[in-house]
Amino acid sequence: MPHPTPPSVLRRPQLWIGTGLIAAVVSMLFALLYVGGNVNPKGNLRDLPVALVNTDGGADVNGRHVNLGEQIVAGVQKAAKGDKSIDWQVVSRAEADKQLGRGKVFGALVIPADYSATVAALTAPQPAAQGQAAPPTLTVLTNQAAGSIGSSMSSQAAQKAAHAASAQLGQELLKQAGAQKTPLPTAAQLKLADPVTVTVADGHPVGARSAMGLSAFYYALVLVVCGMLGANVVNSQVDTALGYLHTDFGPIRKREPVQHTSRVRTLAIGIALMLGLSLVMGTLVEVATVGILDMDASHLGLLWLYSVATIAVVGIGSLALFAAFGTPGMLLATIVFVAMAVPSSGATVPVQALPGFFRALSEFEPLRQITEGLRSLLYYGAQADAGLTRAWASMGVALVAALVFGFAVTRLYDRKGLHRIPHPDAESGAVAPAETPGSPQSPSSPTSSETGTPATA
Repeated sequence: MPHPTPPSVLRRPQLWIGTGLIAAVVSMLFALLYVGGNVNPKGNLRDLPVALVNTDGGADVNGRHVNLGEQIVAGVQKAAKGDKSIDWQVVSRAEADKQLGRGKVFGALVIPADYSATVAALTAPQPAAQGQAAPPTLTVLTNQAAGSIGSSMSSQAAQKAAHAASAQLGQELLKQAGAQKTPLPTAAQLKLADPVTVTVADGHPVGARSAMGLSAFYYALVLVVCGMLGANVVNSQVDTALGYLHTDFGPIRKREPVQHTSRVRTLAIGIALMLGLSLVMGTLVEVATVGILDMDASHLGLLWLYSVATIAVVGIGSLALFAAFGTPGMLLATIVFVAMAVPSSGATVPVQALPGFFRALSEFEPLRQITEGLRSLLYYGAQADAGLTRAWASMGVALVAALVFGFAVTRLYDRKGLHRIPHPDAESGAVAPAETPGSPQSPSSPTSSETGTPATA
């Protein structure tokens, strides 16, 4: 007697409602996080650190010693009181170079040692044979290694301050020239109106194959994705080996006999496998990027160790979420390690240009810590205080938190008897409804691979 055709699953409202809600939440959440963190960096800019260096030695003008560099510093600081976007840090040239070399500042405005002397020479009588005096200069230093957008914002702010100082100086020079008996030619007046030449230079150069200071971010993103994908692979392979999942090879379905294993032991098996895979994946990431793509990198041994550790920590964290929340844990891991991590990483838009919510996220979101550690390794000579110490400490805290959370939750589930598949010898004598003995899906019944028949849809 023919069996009646079962109704299509597409007619089930639960399927449409559940799938639609998940899709709606994911699309809305990713849009709000990704675009919300980067939509208005200038409007959100607060306290971007920029060095202000005055090496001006001063000059004697009309019988008195003046230091015009100090006037520029005072003018910049006065303007900064009404504008909190830039945190001007007055330091020596040596300290500025040190901070540029550790990623502590995004750029610098440098007043040279002969600034006052060159300004004084503009209004001094020039013998015909001597020619025109050299114009005073101010130097703006950039720092792409700290982030290209942050470096660009720093450069714009420093150039704005330099041109403002030039305009102020020009007004004073024109007043002095106007008081002289002999009027200046028009060309000379135009030159005095904006006398300072502003030059831009790289304060901490990065290699040509460093993605203009973004290779650390791309490398960090690869490590995070490898950790998440590795955890997904480990999770499915462990469940398949324990008989919890089928494996489909085209029309052939294979299922191993079910091994009734505690949730704690299942998590431990996954972590052990993840550690092994991290060695392979971390090695191949470095081989691909440094060996094949010739990415600029040094301290290759430390970079390898860092890569392996990062993949392992992200993978173990993901496995803990999978063990605690099941299938929703995969979505949660994506939100934690990607959706919230990328816009708060400070890798493209600096943390100082993010909204307050994302600044708070950046304090503990893993991608920022991972990226800063890689910047230290790739650009700053693996200096501990250039972000590497914080990165290692953050990874250690994350690893301990993942292990404690994962094993605490799985232990709780085991103690309450919330097994993934109830053991047939349990006191209740019941098994999961989907695993009724004799049914095609039952672990105790012959599998499709054992019978050699294709799986039915």
